[in-house]
Amino acid sequence: MARDPLDCLVIGAGPAGLTAAIYLARFHLDILVVDRGQGRARSIPKTHNHAGFPEGITGAALVDRMLVQAREFGAVVRDGEVTALRVVEGGFDATVSGGAVAARSVLLATGVTNNRPDMPTALHDVAVARNLLRYCPVCDGYEVSDQRIGVIGSGNHGAREALFLRSFTRDVTLIAPDGAHRLDASDRAALARAGIVLIDGPVIDYAIDGDRMSAATAGGARCFDAIYPALGSTIHGDLARAVGADVAESNCIKVDAHQRTSVPGLYAAGDVVLGLDQISHAMGEAGVAATAIRNDLNARKPLYR
Repeated sequence: MARDPLDCLVIGAGPAGLTAAIYLARFHLDILVVDRGQGRARSIPKTHNHAGFPEGITGAALVDRMLVQAREFGAVVRDGEVTALRVVEGGFDATVSGGAVAARSVLLATGVTNNRPDMPTALHDVAVARNLLRYCPVCDGYEVSDQRIGVIGSGNHGAREALFLRSFTRDVTLIAPDGAHRLDASDRAALARAGIVLIDGPVIDYAIDGDRMSAATAGGARCFDAIYPALGSTIHGDLARAVGADVAESNCIKVDAHQRTSVPGLYAAGDVVLGLDQISHAMGEAGVAATAIRNDLNARKPLYR
C-alpha cells in the first residue's frame, strides 16, 4: 500500500483518528488513515451534546464532515484492518488487509465496542435508531429527563450508571441481566436511598412496544421510555499490547500527558485510552497526540520544506 515509510499511520477513523488526521495533514506530513468501519460514533442517532451544533447532529454526519475535511488537506483514508503491528528500525511495520505499510510513527485510535444486551441485531439497531436503547448517559441523560428508565446491569458498574441517571429522573429501575443482583451492601444502600428499583434477572426477552421498550424477566415484562445497557465495553488495545506497550488490565492503553505510549513512536488517543468516553474528549486528545507526533518527528529529523 505504501512504498516509502509514512510519517504516521493512523489506525481508526472515528472522531479521534480523523481529528488527528486533520492536524497531521495540515502539518504537511505524509499520513494514511486505516479504518475497519465499525466505529461507535456512526451509530449515534443524533447528539445534542457536541458543541457547535445546537440543533444536534447525527454521528454519521459528524464523522462524514470530518472525513471530508481530512481529505481536503491531503490525508489518505482507506477501508481496511490492521491485523499486525511490529517495531522495526526507524518505526513500525503494519500488516493492513493483506498488504504491508511502513511508518515512522503510529497513532492508535481504535476505540471500544459496547457490550450489547442479548437481543437480535435487527431489534438492537432499530431500538438504537429510535433512541429506545441508549449507551451514554453523559451524552444524552438530558433527553430522558423525567422519563421512565431501565438500566441493564449489576455490580458496582450497574449501580453507578443507575445512580448517575437518577439525577435526570426519579423513575429508574436496575435489572440484572443474568440472574440475581450482585451488589455489595454500600451499593444496595445507595440505590435504596435514591429510590431505585431493583429487579433480578435474567432478562429473557426484549421488545419494542409502541414508543417504549420492554424487558421481560421471570417476574413479567416492564416497559421503559429508554433502556441503558450498563454492561461495559471491549477495549481495542491489542495492537499496543502486541508491541509491548503498557496496557491496563482493562486493555486501555496507558499514555503520558502528550498521548505517548511507553513504546517510542507509538501514540494513542480517544476511547482506547483510559478516560471519558466522549467525542469532544477524544478530539482533544487527538489534537495533543498529533502535535506531539509532529514535534517528535521533527526532533528526529527537521521537517523543513
